Amino acid sequence: MATDTASPAVGLRSERGAILASLMLSTGLVALDSTIIATAVLTITDTLGGFAMFPWLFSIYLLAQAVTVPIYGKLADTVGRKPVILFGIAAFAAGSLLCGLATSMVALIAFRAIQGIGAGAIQPMTMVIAGDLYTLAERAKVQGYLAGVWASSAVLGPLLGGLFADHLSWRWIFLINLPLCAVAAAMLVRNFTESAVRRTQRIDYLGAVLLTVGAGALILALLEGGQAWQWTSPISVTLFAGSVAVLALFTIVEMRTPNPILPLWIFTRRVVVASSTVSLVVGAVVLGLTSYVPTFAQGVLGTTALVAGLAVGGLTLGWPLAATLSGRLYLRWGFRTSGVIGSTIAVLGCATTLLVGPQTSPWQIAASCFLIGAGMGLVASPTLIAAQASAEWHERGVVTSANMFARSLGSAVGVAVFGAIVNAGIHDPDHPAPGELAHGIHLVFIAVLAMAVVMLVAAATMPGGIRRPE
Repeated sequence: MATDTASPAVGLRSERGAILASLMLSTGLVALDSTIIATAVLTITDTLGGFAMFPWLFSIYLLAQAVTVPIYGKLADTVGRKPVILFGIAAFAAGSLLCGLATSMVALIAFRAIQGIGAGAIQPMTMVIAGDLYTLAERAKVQGYLAGVWASSAVLGPLLGGLFADHLSWRWIFLINLPLCAVAAAMLVRNFTESAVRRTQRIDYLGAVLLTVGAGALILALLEGGQAWQWTSPISVTLFAGSVAVLALFTIVEMRTPNPILPLWIFTRRVVVASSTVSLVVGAVVLGLTSYVPTFAQGVLGTTALVAGLAVGGLTLGWPLAATLSGRLYLRWGFRTSGVIGSTIAVLGCATTLLVGPQTSPWQIAASCFLIGAGMGLVASPTLIAAQASAEWHERGVVTSANMFARSLGSAVGVAVFGAIVNAGIHDPDHPAPGELAHGIHLVFIAVLAMAVVMLVAAATMPGGIRRPE
């Protein structure tokens, strides 16, 4: 477990370098597979058919990942981090193999769900293990490494997907994961040893089922509402009503069970609530920028796909750079001050997007995205680290997974809100006029700014001092 005393340097050549390399590789695989199929969709549907179902290749992966995160967090606090992340890597590898062998679109979608189940364990466990192994002074640098890998993998995904689809086979998009998963697992098995005492507790199976069903229905309704079906359609109303009913029942069950899958005490700790609120807003803001900045660049400014990607790439450049430097800030001034400074920078960056118009240079947009990314790096990592620092070993998995789940929920909320804003002003969704698109995305930028202000308020509500049990 981490301490706050001097320890070996952080890096791939350090004593813990093999573990860090495994965490970075695992993180990269999860991020890569969230975007790698974007440029191979037509090639895949030419082989398997089912073009109308292809959006589910994205949705099912994100859905399965999001709803399982809280469950893995509790399991990590019960049986340990190592078994959970190794299970996640194994499930991700199995899903990748099955995806590579799929013979129909329905099968491919089902196997993407298995991939998502594995990713749901990998994503929070990399953060939890980093919180266990590294001191407060070191974690910011580690978070910078992980954020950099996530950002670069997500950006490289479409490029690699296109290369595989054009020059090898789209199946290699998935099969390439197998040796990489094997390497990541082998490094963890060989180098990662947990020293904390595990607690023998009865697993809350009913709570796990209710949380999965309730959260799954809510996120599915947000992801597909207004796209696959109308917001007022029977299926949309049923999903929303069902999610509310199931989550209400889940709350009652969790209040009565001695070992809840999602302990309700996390909603009573200011630092955890503030951190999760920041994470939720981060998920929405990032979704809004990564979805609509490229659309604006191509549909309004008339740039190429490459230039559009570079415009939003400022976000993925500023984030890891700032996250790496955030440690100095929060160690000197505290988590709340770091979060407020980062949120303020993000708010200013979002405000500059309101100046964007049909004559704007793509590089001006890239500068705005860089500023927003820098702000995110100074608020997202420190608030997560603050929440982890407030938790004992047997609570850290739940605290971290709550943060990760909030980000996934924020992304789903972003899909719903921003999609509704843009679609409301477009008469022909298949061929939107540049003027309509510009107006709709300008409204999205206003909504993103409003959310950034909410993030600033959440960061300001963090307690000034964080209890550190380590």
